Amino acid sequence: MELLESKANTKSTYIYFFIVGIVLIAFNLRPAITSLGPLVGMIQEDVGLAHWSAGLLMSLPLVVFAFMSPLVPKIANRLSNEVTLIIGLTSLLIGIGIRSIPMTFFLFSGTLLAGLGIAIGNVLLPAVVKDKFPYKFGLMTSVYSTSMGLIASLASGISIPLAINLNLGWQGAQFVWTIPVVVAIVVWLLLRKNNVRDDSRGIMQKQGSATKTTMWRTPLAWQIAIFMGFQSFLFYVTISWLPEILQSHGISIETAGWLLSFTQLVGLPASFIIPVLAGRAQSQVWIAFMLGMCAIVGYSGLLLGSSYPVLIVSIALIGFALGGAFPLALSYIGLRARSAHQAAELSGMTQSTGYLLAAVGPLFIGYLYDMAHSWTLPILTLIVVSVVIVVFGMLSGRNRYV
Repeated sequence: MELLESKANTKSTYIYFFIVGIVLIAFNLRPAITSLGPLVGMIQEDVGLAHWSAGLLMSLPLVVFAFMSPLVPKIANRLSNEVTLIIGLTSLLIGIGIRSIPMTFFLFSGTLLAGLGIAIGNVLLPAVVKDKFPYKFGLMTSVYSTSMGLIASLASGISIPLAINLNLGWQGAQFVWTIPVVVAIVVWLLLRKNNVRDDSRGIMQKQGSATKTTMWRTPLAWQIAIFMGFQSFLFYVTISWLPEILQSHGISIETAGWLLSFTQLVGLPASFIIPVLAGRAQSQVWIAFMLGMCAIVGYSGLLLGSSYPVLIVSIALIGFALGGAFPLALSYIGLRARSAHQAAELSGMTQSTGYLLAAVGPLFIGYLYDMAHSWTLPILTLIVVSVVIVVFGMLSGRNRYV
């Protein structure tokens, strides 16, 4: 009896430790990206980057995500989820370290390595949660997606204070983010060592390989991929261009920057609530409709509204929509998959599509502005994209499996 209780306590401790590991992975999936934006001006001045080079530096991780995501499940099949995540964290650690060297080659190569590491975490995290917490997938998705949003906002906000107020410079402000990576590596090494049964070993071999070649030919998988892609499109366009749109309405550059932070913070409650609701409901059609309508009304407010209150309400609606759409897309990966294997395959496919569109989005919207010399056409495009999100979000929300 005592032996059984001891085993139960050990398993319970391991599960809680695993939750800590998942949250630590989530903590490291955004700071290397969101901390870079506020520092770009300092980096340009120090390294001598042209504007197009700075834009490429910002888009490079997203391009890496797009091309790396389909390969991650294959790597995990040969190794294991835990080992692959450790490799990803190591790549992220080396990338951030190299990127802190003020030379163009190291800046771009470090960003490339960081992108590779983040791509591994992006794809495997939903699969790990599906594998370890199949009956608590919605709640765990809430936990890690909210963690991602919180640390992303924090990284954006403290980059300049770290660089200027603490005299760390842009190099030190970047290098600070190696600390949570090191902590995560230590935790996952311990998890790997103490994992009494390697549940995630060869996820494809364990679950079969029926979907390996068919996932890209499954209509539901494509519906989820399109939803993931265009919500990513909206998010990165908003992060890139919302301050400029607000300034066109007479908002100062300082206030526009704070309002961008407000947009991300407003989305945090949605990041937590939406996956919980999605996990409890058999169909998520109504959730997708609600989030899509918030996006449509929000971007319409940017187009039609000129008063400060209208802009604030519009930004709040956009923030809620974007904050909820990403974790809803992650929830679809687990809810529409029957196994951890399917979740890994679906995650790789949808995130590859999503980040490819995300990389194109800011450049395409910027091109539309240069062509039209106003924000009307770009915002109309965002409204159309929001309609697409409503349609494919509702299709993806039906109670079906890939």
